Amino acid sequence: MKITAIKTLVVHARMRNWVLVKVETDQPGLYGWGEATLEWKTKGVVGSIEDLSVLLIGQDPRRIEHIWQRMHRQHFWRGGIVTMTAMSGIDQALWDIKGKELGKPVCELLGGPVRDSLRLYDHLGGGKLEHIYQTIEPEEFGERIQASLAKGFTAVKAMPIPVAELVESPAVLKKAARAVELMRKAAGDAVDIMLDLHARCTPAAAIQFGRLLVDYNLYWYEEPCWPEHTDALVEVARALPFPIATGERLVGRWQFRELLEKRACAIIQPDVTHCGGISEARRIAAMAEAYSIAVACHNPQGPVSTASSIHVGFATPNYLIQEVVRADVPWRNDILIEPLDVERGSVLPPSKPGLGIDINESEAARRPFEPEVTMECFHRDGSVADW
Repeated sequence: MKITAIKTLVVHARMRNWVLVKVETDQPGLYGWGEATLEWKTKGVVGSIEDLSVLLIGQDPRRIEHIWQRMHRQHFWRGGIVTMTAMSGIDQALWDIKGKELGKPVCELLGGPVRDSLRLYDHLGGGKLEHIYQTIEPEEFGERIQASLAKGFTAVKAMPIPVAELVESPAVLKKAARAVELMRKAAGDAVDIMLDLHARCTPAAAIQFGRLLVDYNLYWYEEPCWPEHTDALVEVARALPFPIATGERLVGRWQFRELLEKRACAIIQPDVTHCGGISEARRIAAMAEAYSIAVACHNPQGPVSTASSIHVGFATPNYLIQEVVRADVPWRNDILIEPLDVERGSVLPPSKPGLGIDINESEAARRPFEPEVTMECFHRDGSVADW
């Protein structure tokens, strides 16, 4: 069997352009789908996939590890976020092909399910851009978590911290803490609440805010500061009583190594669409298991990324919970031949061959590339802030 073509299909989904990757073979009807979505870098990723395809046309798609090594090592310049995202989409598609050829779900090829069901967590507002990034009044947090509970979710993530200053004011901190208080009151103690700081904070500001949240028993405190500041993450982790989660911006096992060695977090969040695909996510998870650190793959992208993440989750012993987005665009499932059911708080092991999904290409083509919604952020004095 040989790879005959690697194609991209870009689907505009407001904040993101989903980059869907189709790897075709010389076997009639046998192809695989992957996803290589990277916000605001769509054209760079598509170009990187074209660059990598030069190495792969004519190769046997079943030699997944061999192909991964070719993509990683053969062009001298090893990949950053753009190249690793391109590799990730191709890698997912190769696993899809292998599973289809063997008539087995990808999680079976990864060793088989290690759990009977996989818990899912919702975003405040189901993933709608305005509800994630533009919810500002504390009362909105308490109201919107109710919609997640009605769907059956028992874990919800929100972002109450606005664009942060280097050291925050009491008014901002107390308003954000009030948002968490109202979420906890609305949800009760049976629901897990995660907070995403989006690495907007300095370590000092992250600790300032965290100390106001001790009474709310957070499930985790996500990206309190930039992950390359490993010692700063250690500082935050030691200062606060709840678990730290991070890793969505890291790619390749090498970038996770110091994080694990210094125990700078309790949960790592590799993204199957960025970190190097299913193959690399598995290696990162195995490294984390050696340090008794849990895995919860980052996944705010399109439905192919969700399907890939679920397969990794079912086959990974130290997997904690899976992020899903269900309401970012109303037509999310329309691009699939059959819908992906992530509208509730858990899923059962996949049973269909490969990733278990297929793309309705004509429907997807109705939403071609458009520039994503920009998220320009500034401090109060007009200087540029982290989004």
